[in-house]
Amino acid sequence: MTNMIERLGAQAIVRVRDMGRMLLFMLSAFAWLARPPLRFHQIMKQLHFVGYRSTFVVVLTAGFTGMVLALQGYYSLRKFGSEGLLGAAVALSMIRELGPVLAALMVTARAGSAMTAEIGIMRITEQIDALDTMSINPLQYLIAPKFVAGVLGVPLLVAIFDVVGIYGGSLVGVDLLGVSEGAYWNSVQSAVEWKDVYGGILKSLSFGLIVSWVCCYKGFYTRQSAEGLGSATTEAVVLSSVLILVGDYILTSLLL
Repeated sequence: MTNMIERLGAQAIVRVRDMGRMLLFMLSAFAWLARPPLRFHQIMKQLHFVGYRSTFVVVLTAGFTGMVLALQGYYSLRKFGSEGLLGAAVALSMIRELGPVLAALMVTARAGSAMTAEIGIMRITEQIDALDTMSINPLQYLIAPKFVAGVLGVPLLVAIFDVVGIYGGSLVGVDLLGVSEGAYWNSVQSAVEWKDVYGGILKSLSFGLIVSWVCCYKGFYTRQSAEGLGSATTEAVVLSSVLILVGDYILTSLLL
């Protein structure tokens, strides 16, 4: 019994220490971001990687998500004779919840895992130590631009996701199922308010920070082995996804 309690206490101490180290890691990266020189080229490079190169998978996911929402929503609303509210159902679902969450998960799967692998390989091959030797701070050169790219790139992808998803719902609802086009777009316009858009923007900013923060941290502190790199990449994707879902619930409860 005593040994079990000791093990639980040791694991709790390790978890608390890791949480503290993650927080200091994020604060240090932002502190170095505020110090010259500004790595504008690195920021644009990472923004291209996180944002532009994730556009295809985000658009594809958004289109089919909107179409599925319209298909399921139409048959649900038809039971109550409310097919004209299909546009409002699709738009609010996309803007409030599905847009930020699914876009962030797609970025985690495509860009976040690559971030962890890239930084982890640099750690294993001692390239990060070489940056220290050349008096180049790794947090300023490697990590801070990825943080900026995540915070800026994910909201832009979420905006694209919302627009494509709503148009995908229109494609199925109007062209396939016969809902009035005027009723669809009028319900979108009347149902969506600024607080819905504001909530989606706030969620996307938070999720972008979570993805870049967790993935960069796991890569930066990768164990010196190929197995360690694989474990770090898996942990980064899983932890980012869980934190996105937990954060979505917390932000939704605060914004209601």
